[in-house]
Amino acid sequence: MLLARRAKHQLSLALENWRASTHMARIEAAPELFDDLDPIFNHLAQFDIAAAPSRIDEVLQAVQVLSTSPLIGRPAKGDKCELVIGRGSRGYVALYRYVPEMDAVFVLAVRSQLEAGFVREP
Repeated sequence: MLLARRAKHQLSLALENWRASTHMARIEAAPELFDDLDPIFNHLAQFDIAAAPSRIDEVLQAVQVLSTSPLIGRPAKGDKCELVIGRGSRGYVALYRYVPEMDAVFVLAVRSQLEAGFVREP
């Protein structure tokens, strides 16, 4: 749980820093996003604790790309997109919505690529 709390805090700080650094699309995390991270952190803590910091960093770096390239994701249901992060058993999928009028990316959910779909429909 400490790993999860630290990673959530790290994600929040990273999002704040990206917003403040330059004029790029704003990245906002849905409050539910942090709940989606719990199973990922629990899995890492149980099976790959040594790689957890680098795996979390991979997710953060991928989300940061959305600030400069918000249309990079593949189309998903409705007006949402999916950003594929990594690959195979080490990969994740982030569901997001880009609102050009606001120049904002809303990260709605994240899951392992091995999961069949998103647990809740944002």
